[in-house]
Amino acid sequence: MSNNISITKVEKSRVDTLDFNNIPLGTTFTDHMFICDYENGQWVNPRIEPLALIPTHPAAMALHYGQAIFEGMKATVDAEGNPMLFRPNKNAERLNFSADRMGMPDFPESLFVEGLKQLVALEKSWIPPQDGSALYLRPFMYADEPFIGMRAATHYKFIIIASPAGPFFSKRIKLWAEKKYIRAVAGGTGEAKAAGNYAAAIRPTELAKSKGYDQVLWLDAVEHKYIQEVGTMNIFFKIDGKIITPGRDGAILDGITRISVMELLKHKGFEVVERPISIDEVKEASNNGTLEEAFGTGTAVGIAYIQDIGLNGDVIHVSNESPVGLDINNTLNGIKTGKIEDTFNWMVKIEKVLVK
Repeated sequence: MSNNISITKVEKSRVDTLDFNNIPLGTTFTDHMFICDYENGQWVNPRIEPLALIPTHPAAMALHYGQAIFEGMKATVDAEGNPMLFRPNKNAERLNFSADRMGMPDFPESLFVEGLKQLVALEKSWIPPQDGSALYLRPFMYADEPFIGMRAATHYKFIIIASPAGPFFSKRIKLWAEKKYIRAVAGGTGEAKAAGNYAAAIRPTELAKSKGYDQVLWLDAVEHKYIQEVGTMNIFFKIDGKIITPGRDGAILDGITRISVMELLKHKGFEVVERPISIDEVKEASNNGTLEEAFGTGTAVGIAYIQDIGLNGDVIHVSNESPVGLDINNTLNGIKTGKIEDTFNWMVKIEKVLVK
């Protein structure tokens, strides 16, 4: 299909109403959204229009059978004020990986990136300038065909919305190792960024918070022993000088930040090992003094420094400092804002405003 995107602009932007020093999390949205429809076996009518409610039939299949996937991305600005996207092609690839698992159609990767560029260029003034802040981008796809019946839908919507965001975690965090509930199992939908994965995590996360923890540390579905990932991020441990992260086993999301952090760590000379790691191994490393630090990685959180892990009635102390995680975070942020040379060719710069 053609990547020609029609644009309808708002008469007056709402950006002047936003206090960039006090951005409420996930409740403020920019003026416009990108939309494209899937019908008769093809994607049609790509457009940017004012943000508005979307009419939805009560029999829309996503509401009943869960065909809904999404991505998370951020746009930043460099020193010259150019909007920057971080590895958008990787998000396009992962969206289509998720779509395939959920029985949904691929979305053209070139249109995915072009839609992002056009929308971010239009919403440039919404990108927060503060360190650690960004314009959060949420591409998503869902089945909007009105039909009650168990089959793949034939009509979908692909939409991108944008929301200015400040730093996600401003303090070190504590995790609760979940022994009852599970996130995913090999062969399930854990590798897909499917909406239902997050719905199933809400109750366990609330229980973890009621115990004084920030996020759930998910363990495997069979033995409740091997670490998978955290609620909103992948996880890394530094044990006896080595960086260890759970290998992808069919139940772990292929995080864009995860793979980027692995490349950065190797570039900085660290030995990075992907392998199964049990909560017992982490506990033993804490007890014998070889557990040096741990941090989570994700688009929304960036790098989150982990202080403690709750396990049944015990607390596994991780560390009070995260020098490696801090260095990686500073490097990533520097690359994203153009302050550090992008030798990896990760950034896509929108060098001129594409829309009038």
